[in-house]
This record gives sequence, C-alpha cells and structure tokens, in this order.
Amino acid sequence: MPKERQGRPRDSQIDHTVIETVRKLLAESGYERLNIDAVAARAKVGKAAIYRRYASKAELAFAATVHDVDDLPPPADTGSLRGDLLVIAHRVWRRMNDPAARQVGPAIIAELSRSPGLAARFQQGLLAAERQSYATVLNRAADRGELAGPVDPELVHLLVSGPIFFSAYGYQIPMDDERLEAIATTVALGLTGTTR
Repeated sequence: MPKERQGRPRDSQIDHTVIETVRKLLAESGYERLNIDAVAARAKVGKAAIYRRYASKAELAFAATVHDVDDLPPPADTGSLRGDLLVIAHRVWRRMNDPAARQVGPAIIAELSRSPGLAARFQQGLLAAERQSYATVLNRAADRGELAGPVDPELVHLLVSGPIFFSAYGYQIPMDDERLEAIATTVALGLTGTTR
C-alpha cells in the first residue's frame, strides 16, 4: 500500500503573524476595508498561505477576534451568584468592547446567517465556552443553596450577555460598571429572590 504524501507542517509563526495583522487592520480600517491582499502584503506572506487557513474574509476576521476561547478560564468564585455573574458580565463586555471586535462584530453576526460553517464554529467555540462559564456559576450557586431548582444556562447566558451584546453592537448604548452591576443584580434577583 503506498504511503500517503504529507505536506509541510503548518507554520505557527505564519498563523500568529496573519492573525495579528488582521487585528491591526481591523482596528485601523474596519471590516469593510479588510481584504486578503492587504493582509498578505502587511504580513509578508503569500495569499495562498492565508487561503489554506481561512476560506473567506469572514473566517479570517472571526479567527482574529473570537480567539482563545478554548482557554477561557472558569469565572472567579466570588461566593455569590450575583458576584459570579458580575465577573462574567465584565469579561463579556471586555471581549465585545475590544476595538477589533467592535469593528467586526456586527459583520460577523450578519455573516452567521449566510455561512453554516462559520455559524457552527461560533456555536461550538465562543458560545459553548460562554455557556460553560454560566453552567459553572449556576452549579456553584446550587451547591451554596442559592437556587431553588435547576436553571437553564442558555437562558442565563441570554439574560446576561444579551443586553451587553445589544449595547455594543445594536443600540450603541454606553456600558459602564454601574450597568454591568445592574444586569448581574437583576438576573441574580430573578433567579434567587435576593440581591446578595
């Protein structure tokens, strides 16, 4: 049986250079002006190297802005559901308020409806990691006796992250510590009957 030919191993330095270049270009010019030619020229790599890694501009922008989700650490245990939700709310806001994410977020959201592959990566990557964070804090709250019964992590994800998302990408409503605290407090009150 003949051996399968294997190509050269993928160069992680090219991966890093391309992603960093995309982040810079997004911050400088926005998603609409991002193109593979500009990325290749600035990163000093061939377009073929980029297309071997990413099928489209949307895939490339997604990889550059929705990164490190596999390494998303569990949220800090503050000792209360409200405190844990506040930790997550701050983390979500930091991610969405990142300059590159603000440039590309609305475009990626629009692209999700047109690209089943990208939508699947979004669901299996970022959303799954975020939902795991919510499941972790809900399990802690249940262990502390804060919850009367089971709570759906996806619902809590929507209740906390939804207003932050619309603030960043929809309504352009300013978000600050006071609003993040109000979101965490309101959701905790609805789930536990207390603002602790």
